[in-house]
Amino acid sequence: MPDEPLQEHKRRSLRVPIIVTRVRVDHEGNVFFGYAKNISKAGLFIQTINPKNIGERFNVEFCLPGESDLFSCTVEVIWKRDFPQSEKYEPGMGLKFINLSPVQADLLEAWINQDAEIVEESI
Repeated sequence: MPDEPLQEHKRRSLRVPIIVTRVRVDHEGNVFFGYAKNISKAGLFIQTINPKNIGERFNVEFCLPGESDLFSCTVEVIWKRDFPQSEKYEPGMGLKFINLSPVQADLLEAWINQDAEIVEESI
């Protein structure tokens, strides 16, 4: 069974699909690059076959598609899905932003709302 929270804890914030091909994760001096699949003002999902344990904290850096601002903050693993799982969902981890600056939080929220409007208009 995956280490995921109950359904009522999910999707509290608007999420938009995203492909960030270069998310830099710095954990205990080890650096790896992964990619994000979706993002909200509260956090993001990183697809990886080696998710960290729930409760672990580490630093991440990423840029939003089409933007040049570098986002850098500490995150906490709030759920994970190990590999192999069912073929329906990819392995990875849900990360909560811990110390995203207010300026970056505002930029992120504006980007998410703009992207959500574009998706909504195309439906």
